[in-house]
Amino acid sequence: MNKFDDAISRGNLLYRLGLLTRHWRQVLDAEFQAAGLTDATWRPLLHLNLLGDGTRQKDLAASVGIEGPSLVRLLDTLVAKGLMERSEDARDRRAKLLRLTPAGCAIVERIKETVVTLENELLSPFSDGEIAQVSEFILRLETTVRDARRRCRR
Repeated sequence: MNKFDDAISRGNLLYRLGLLTRHWRQVLDAEFQAAGLTDATWRPLLHLNLLGDGTRQKDLAASVGIEGPSLVRLLDTLVAKGLMERSEDARDRRAKLLRLTPAGCAIVERIKETVVTLENELLSPFSDGEIAQVSEFILRLETTVRDARRRCRR
């Protein structure tokens, strides 16, 4: 491989990772849609489960990547469906804390089962060593991206 080919592969790597992420989400969306869950339903529920009960709305918005006002409308829907509850933060009455209801927890379990099944299927051609190597690379890349974001904010 010459320097030009190396530069192209380096230049395409982040683009391809972005495409991979988008395509993975499309696979998940199709699976969940078949189960009656929309993107607007499953992502906030899964993120809240990962963040834990008592998560502030603004933290969930950051995790999901949705602007605050859009998330509020979505949360109103999830609360109305009985999947999530909202309460006032005793330390800051302006802030709202979120928690999953038992119905929301049941849906999250279905979501997690689907994700694990798909991950096992998609990763089956790869050895544990290959997966560990890619995971390490991604962790290091996340660190460099996080550092770059901090520099941009200064």
